[in-house]
Amino acid sequence: MACSLGPALLSLLLLLSAGAAPGPQWPVQRVPVIWAQHTEDRAPPHFLRAPQLELSTSCGPACHRRAAPPSDSALRLRLSYETLYSSGRLTQTAVGIYGFDANSLTQTPASRSRPKRQIFGHDGRFSIVGQDFLLNYPFSTAVKLSTGCSGTLVGERHVLTAAHCVHDGKNYVKGAQRLRVGFLKQQKDPSGRNGTSGRPDRMKFQWIRVKRTHVPKGWIKGTANDIGMDYDYALLELKKAHRRRHMKLGISPSAALLPGKRVQFSGFDTDRPGQLVYRFCRASDETYDLLYQRCDAQPGASGSGVYARMWSRTRQRWERKVIGIFSGHQRVDVSGSPQEFNVAVRITPLKYAQICYWIKGNYVDCREG
Repeated sequence: MACSLGPALLSLLLLLSAGAAPGPQWPVQRVPVIWAQHTEDRAPPHFLRAPQLELSTSCGPACHRRAAPPSDSALRLRLSYETLYSSGRLTQTAVGIYGFDANSLTQTPASRSRPKRQIFGHDGRFSIVGQDFLLNYPFSTAVKLSTGCSGTLVGERHVLTAAHCVHDGKNYVKGAQRLRVGFLKQQKDPSGRNGTSGRPDRMKFQWIRVKRTHVPKGWIKGTANDIGMDYDYALLELKKAHRRRHMKLGISPSAALLPGKRVQFSGFDTDRPGQLVYRFCRASDETYDLLYQRCDAQPGASGSGVYARMWSRTRQRWERKVIGIFSGHQRVDVSGSPQEFNVAVRITPLKYAQICYWIKGNYVDCREG
């Protein structure tokens, strides 16, 4: 049975997840520099395959921990990127990296117990209802992609999502060239009052076309079945600015430092058409690049921004930041036994530097994560 989150319960949950006084704090982390070195045109994409809303991979947490850390040249290759324009033009940009400590790649957190299913016992998801929440921060930062995925507003013109929502690891999917982003909009219900009821038959979107899409070569070089999963993120630039408050980008701290070791995200799960679905849960395992958690989710939630709310010592206030991108449900074979995980891509210092560069257009404004 679908759960709806009413005003009183939602306020209580947000308060509990936030904390009443300065406690968990955003760690101060050094941000490396990534800058574009040269750009060249590539052959136009084919746009043949349908978007993949659910991924399968044979590489789980243990597999990722065994992988040898990449060399400097491999890192530069993986963080180089392609840009797809709405005209169909495709370019590839090589990048340089400065100020990154490669030793940090081998500092992986301790292993924890792992989830087994997409839905863990009782379905812990909540459908958000009522315009007071749907059209206001932070739920208003959740958007829907025309390819069927979700995304999060991270700038006046920018949306963060999963790479597999626009690219299958080999080529761009159907709809990627004419990609649109949907914003929940206010409308009148039968009683004549303005509002968004949350009911599927009344949920309406305002759509904005995407001007260009950035995808890291780490995803394109790999596929959904190997280490390329670490780079399952993409940034969309809209053709015009929206008028909503966006969420800040942040570097993912260790799960142990998160308030209650919890993460949360909102998206448009396909089994609840037309509804914005919110969930929060404890993080259960992590590697340097991936976060494994017990959040209930279904296809369609892929691309949602995983976020946390912590105290900023520099600004002396609570701040919500996107610290990961929900990649989706993954099935792996562990010693001959199939196991299942819900996984998010962590925003590491290098990924933060890259995504911030895509948003700002320079690295000077990307020195604080």
